Amino acid sequence: MSALYPGVHVLSCPTRWSDVDENGHINNARLVGYIQEGIYDLFCHHATAVRESLFPSGFIIARHEIDYLEQLHHRPEPLSVRLTVERIGRSSAHVEVNVCREPLTFMRARTVVVARDRESGRSRKLSQSERRFLSAFMSDPAVGRLPDPTRRDTVVAVAQPMAPAQRTAARSGAGVGASRGSRRRVRASVG
Repeated sequence: MSALYPGVHVLSCPTRWSDVDENGHINNARLVGYIQEGIYDLFCHHATAVRESLFPSGFIIARHEIDYLEQLHHRPEPLSVRLTVERIGRSSAHVEVNVCREPLTFMRARTVVVARDRESGRSRKLSQSERRFLSAFMSDPAVGRLPDPTRRDTVVAVAQPMAPAQRTAARSGAGVGASRGSRRRVRASVG
């Protein structure tokens, strides 16, 4: 976990000149590689996962859902690949991955990672130790899932997409508010 981002697993990841495509930015397929490096680092190289021999048969990536938010260019400063666990299922973890270089987030992904059984090659039930490990990276580990938007003590708001005129104003710097019509979740406590 990062001291700067409590409850978040952070991997510092450099870009490489070979990641750049003919358009002069980091290729989208390479960005998927950063997601996979972050997940591999959390599940296989995190000190707790190694010490407790978690995920001994590895894992399977069952799904990637990706939003490309900004063009990413090669620079000497490394990227920050930030992972949080959104939900833990019987055999899977839903992980949010943000690929950032302050102050921008270039890509946001939601990935379903499934624990693998060595014998069958299929999914298997997560162990209690694995569940405890993954819950340390959740925003609400006490209940094992994200806060419930129907609860009275939590409010979840989703920004609506901007109209084309608003997007043009936002790109030119003339407008204030959300960027490029992407849906953003905002959580605030009511107290």
